[in-house]
Amino acid sequence: MPPGTRNIYAFAWFNAMAFQIILGSPMVLYAKSLNASATTLGIIAGMMPLMVILQIPAARFVDSVGYRRFVLSGWTVRSVFVALTALVPLGTGWLPASSQIALLLLLLFLFNLSRGISSCGWLPWITALIPAPLRGRYLTMEASMVNAASLIIFSISAWVLGTHPAPWQFSVIFGISATCSGISLIFLNRIPDERGVEQVRAAARPRLPDMLRLRPFRRLLAMNIAYAMANGGVLTFAVAFLKGMADWPEQRILLLSSLMFVGGLTNQLLIARLLDRRGSKPVLLFASCFWVITLAGWTAVAGKALPLGHALAGALMFAIGLAGSMMNLANVRLAMITAPMEGRSHYFAIFSVVGSVTLGIAPILWGLLVDACGPMAVAWAGIEWNRFSVLFAVLTVLFTTAGALCPRLEEPAAASFDELLGDILGRSRIRYWLRLWFRATPRG
Repeated sequence: MPPGTRNIYAFAWFNAMAFQIILGSPMVLYAKSLNASATTLGIIAGMMPLMVILQIPAARFVDSVGYRRFVLSGWTVRSVFVALTALVPLGTGWLPASSQIALLLLLLFLFNLSRGISSCGWLPWITALIPAPLRGRYLTMEASMVNAASLIIFSISAWVLGTHPAPWQFSVIFGISATCSGISLIFLNRIPDERGVEQVRAAARPRLPDMLRLRPFRRLLAMNIAYAMANGGVLTFAVAFLKGMADWPEQRILLLSSLMFVGGLTNQLLIARLLDRRGSKPVLLFASCFWVITLAGWTAVAGKALPLGHALAGALMFAIGLAGSMMNLANVRLAMITAPMEGRSHYFAIFSVVGSVTLGIAPILWGLLVDACGPMAVAWAGIEWNRFSVLFAVLTVLFTTAGALCPRLEEPAAASFDELLGDILGRSRIRYWLRLWFRATPRG
């Protein structure tokens, strides 16, 4: 790795500990404690990706300001809003729940506004710093840091909240988020400045029609729209299902949700060495198939075709983390390859905005769908079709659509799906697990 770039990993660690609280399951559980509707939960889940649309106007200024300065300014501002969010639960007793929800939505909007603008510089900055042959290794290592940090912060949150959390306990974990956000700024400031990648000139700003004429980029966007529609709000509504229909306590839900990050860490066993060698395309297809199986499992659980237990819920959370991390790593790496050098900031902005806006709209639509279904419970084909089983079934279909678009993606020297599967089963570190399994399995 180039000198100084290892600070990226420390930044990723503390940044993950901050945003997994303010944008993840702890925030969903706090909103549920205020009796927020499914539509409100969808707005909370969709606000962050929707604000990424601001990358399009921001891309006009990021090259002249500088990637590092642009990102550092935005991350500083958003840390202030994280600190203010920690004060909202303390208003219980003199502020009604509706006012707390409104104040919460306002602060989350301002947080995501500053993040949406400043994130325009992140991918171009990292692409400028990390050499092309090392990007797959970098992405998997960064994902490992994020997942490990998220696992720890979810465990801490579960311990702080307990089974029947008081408002001050939510304030404590939001305060932890603010502290971690401040520490992450120290390491962000230590990341080296970018090398000059593109000169600021009018010719380096391609028009949108010209970008869409690039077939590999256009096909990547199409796949991302289908994937974002399916992925938008999966964890949010899985948590809402466990809290709303299963009535499980917050501590149990957070501990089970932490298995999602164990699934993300498992990618080190599967694709840490394969992403650069075999390419992103076969990994995307493999991850899409895994997503379909996972959402089919959630559909069966929500429809009472499978009994809901700790082991099954934990396995499904693990699968969400494994499939999601695998898909995201391969997706970002393919975007780095597909975006041309000329106008790279603008290509990354369009890539981020298209996927993120879809990712932001999706949970709002799914929240409206859940609220519209209401108390519906219709038995058909061995499944009870209620508001959550209907939602998870729709998401299964959308993940199938995303998988069907993966073979159309274009990537130079990408391996076939069969070659990737052979590497996963035969050459990666998972083979040691398989050997132990087969040796322990009786024969006869």
